[in-house]
Amino acid sequence: MVEQGSRVLIFSQFTSYLKMAREAIQKAGMKDMFYLDGSTPIKERQGMVEAFQSGKGQVFLISLKAGGLGLNLTGANYVIHLDPWWNPAIEQQATDRAYRIGLNQKVTVYHLIAEHTIEEKILRLHQTKQSLADSLLEGTNMSHKLTTQDLMELLG
Repeated sequence: MVEQGSRVLIFSQFTSYLKMAREAIQKAGMKDMFYLDGSTPIKERQGMVEAFQSGKGQVFLISLKAGGLGLNLTGANYVIHLDPWWNPAIEQQATDRAYRIGLNQKVTVYHLIAEHTIEEKILRLHQTKQSLADSLLEGTNMSHKLTTQDLMELLG
């Protein structure tokens, strides 16, 4: 992506995982990037956002929780979620950082999910929750609660 001139937002809910991603990217030879998590001071955060928006840095690594605080990052044309969040609305809010007023390019979003992991099961749970929300909005009465079987499947 970067070799093609793209700019990328990378999100994770785990700061330790995000730091590992940063180290891997640096080992691959890229040094021009930003990293933001909950410990990043507000002034520094704003400076990084302004720098990224003005074209500096090709990659911005952001923890999901820290990324939910009013960031406008329309300079990116790729969004990568390294792991799913329990609440898909939080992921969508993070993705929306790239979809703001001033957007002038197509944005591609990737959700990385490893097979046979709890993340894959979380994704299935997201789909179930979305189906429930859709059915409620359509006016049908298909109430669904998380069953013991659903919970056991997640943990199995």
